[in-house]
Amino acid sequence: MGFFDFLTEEIAIDLGTANTLIIHNDKVVVDSPSIVARDRNSGKIIAVGKEAAMMQGKTHENIKTIRPLKDGVIADFDASEKMISMFIKEIPALKKKLFTPSLRMVICIPSGITEVEMRAVKESAERVNGKEVFLIHEPMAAAIGIGVDIMQPKGNMIVDIGGGTTEIAVIALGGIVCDKSVKIAGDVFTNDIIYYMRTQHNLYVGERTAEKIKIQIGAATEDLEVPPEDMSVQGRDLLTGKPKQVQISFREIAKALDKSILRIEDAVMETLSQTPPELAADIYNTGIYLAGGGSMLRGLDKRLSQKTDLPVYIAEDPLRAVVRGTGITLKNLERYKSVINK
Repeated sequence: MGFFDFLTEEIAIDLGTANTLIIHNDKVVVDSPSIVARDRNSGKIIAVGKEAAMMQGKTHENIKTIRPLKDGVIADFDASEKMISMFIKEIPALKKKLFTPSLRMVICIPSGITEVEMRAVKESAERVNGKEVFLIHEPMAAAIGIGVDIMQPKGNMIVDIGGGTTEIAVIALGGIVCDKSVKIAGDVFTNDIIYYMRTQHNLYVGERTAEKIKIQIGAATEDLEVPPEDMSVQGRDLLTGKPKQVQISFREIAKALDKSILRIEDAVMETLSQTPPELAADIYNTGIYLAGGGSMLRGLDKRLSQKTDLPVYIAEDPLRAVVRGTGITLKNLERYKSVINK
């Protein structure tokens, strides 16, 4: 313990394509959409998070909403840095401090990330006062967050379906044995719904509406035990240009998402086919764990289970599984030394 340790605060960040979550003192203190609204004339950031999300699709030409992360990696360096720094300033305990403390951070990154992208995340963190920055791979953080003991000589399979990427990994002895990262996740599902509404109903809907459809009646299969009720959707008629409303059912959304879910299934099967036999035997007994917001799609666990003939479990509060794991890693840096990249 150095003399200046009381000036250092510890935070764990799940920097996601769709949402950014921050844990401080074992509590989730920030849970906001990863969106930034910028003034085009001055280049200043007007709003971040929930406030910026409200503006999405409703801006005039002087305001632009940006999602600084694409496919799980930083696409707009400047905007992401400002976003991280504004989120950190929102942490209640740090607001009360007279001067900004230096930060010890653990940030999670996709497993398919390149060295250059890793450095970009690190530099962004260092610029917002990060004194010590550790990086952890998303499936690893998800496994820890679900409560899997990753240090055991036992195979566990994690499928983390986020906003930008789906991370599939087989984990044993505190390391990733085989993994696959596919750029099909929540965002692609949303675009599938937009495309379906245009082609089948001649209705042009925005991203926010498509997201709402996905959450309210999204499904991965047409035979659900408890089907959600039909939903009325408003948008612009592509033929007349007038605003109109249509009724859609979960079956239609299951059709719209079918191709993308097939690709996730294929990626899971491919990862299973690369798994060493001893670990495959373990996975047969333990099953597959799902985490991330995408795993909340109705019937997805059932569909994956039918495809793989394995039991599939959804993590409790799957949206926060990754950030929970990142927070646990932060608390036990010594124990998880082998898991993190410095």
